[in-house]
Amino acid sequence: MRIAQIAPLTESVPPRTYGGTERVVSYLTEELMAMGHDVTLFASGDSVTTARLVAGWPQALRFDQNLRDAMAPPMLQMEKVYQHAHEFDVLHGHLDYWPFSLLSRQPTPFLTTLHGRLDLPELTDVYDCFADTPLVSISDAQRRPLPRGNFVATVHHGLPPNLLTPRSMRRDYLAFLGRICPEKSPDRAIRIARAAGMKLKIAAKIDRVDRDYFETKIRPMIDGDQIEMIGEIGDAEKPAFLDGAKAMLLPIDWPEPFGLVMIEAMACGTPTIAFPAGSVPEVIDDGVTGYVVPDEAAAVAALAHLDRLSPIAIRARFEQRFTARRMAEDYLDLYRHMALKSRPALRVVT
Repeated sequence: MRIAQIAPLTESVPPRTYGGTERVVSYLTEELMAMGHDVTLFASGDSVTTARLVAGWPQALRFDQNLRDAMAPPMLQMEKVYQHAHEFDVLHGHLDYWPFSLLSRQPTPFLTTLHGRLDLPELTDVYDCFADTPLVSISDAQRRPLPRGNFVATVHHGLPPNLLTPRSMRRDYLAFLGRICPEKSPDRAIRIARAAGMKLKIAAKIDRVDRDYFETKIRPMIDGDQIEMIGEIGDAEKPAFLDGAKAMLLPIDWPEPFGLVMIEAMACGTPTIAFPAGSVPEVIDDGVTGYVVPDEAAAVAALAHLDRLSPIAIRARFEQRFTARRMAEDYLDLYRHMALKSRPALRVVT
């Protein structure tokens, strides 16, 4: 099939360090290419891909120090997609609702994977306005705030099976991976580690909007000994970071749409101790790949039972449920259905 993948421009594909959406777009794009499909990636010019790359901007917006108008590059990117839309069997967007007005007015089948939270009241009117636009959720839980959304499928994220693998390392600390922000609750993770008498290593990005939260709330809790701040890491550093951890802590305080870090830990055979918000109960098999707990005290108690969880079984569950190949096959089913529905006489190459 001829497939267009349309990525955000904030980060490159894949991102240099943090960036969940762009990382998933990369995994999907490369897997589709490996399966023999003709894929074009609309992304920043510093992206790295085996697909044909159409640059919406020379570099990721996050690293463009000369950028004054952050809306101009996405506008240019959408126009490029529109001009080339007739070249594809399907357009797959990862920009939430931003392309709806333009791309819903052209004939090539178009679907959007929603990567963010949907529990914001102002979103309801937007999605009601584009009620016929096909939507893909990344968890069933993500859909709940948008009951009238035109969801055509839920497709859980997947990782290349060899990207992260279990290693023979001493597991002697707890891990926190992701972003420093109130909804990810690194303060809870610190309190859990302290109550359990265990070391916690924090590998996390600090966005500009969360800098004050870090300085006033989190930095005073970091002693550099029991609680260690590593900073933002990329794929190259993740294997050692996750393989050295007894468990990853995910004490979130928001409706997590998916939580890529859970399956990254799973790929390494590392269990996750998580609060039951958003997608967590869908992703974590309680008692197999980790423990889903209601509060900090229960998290501390669960840490005492980590020896009941097998790294081999955790990795096996990852291979059953969360590989990039499974993700790509799920999307291909959607692409073929949409292409044939749009042009019944078309022979879609499988």
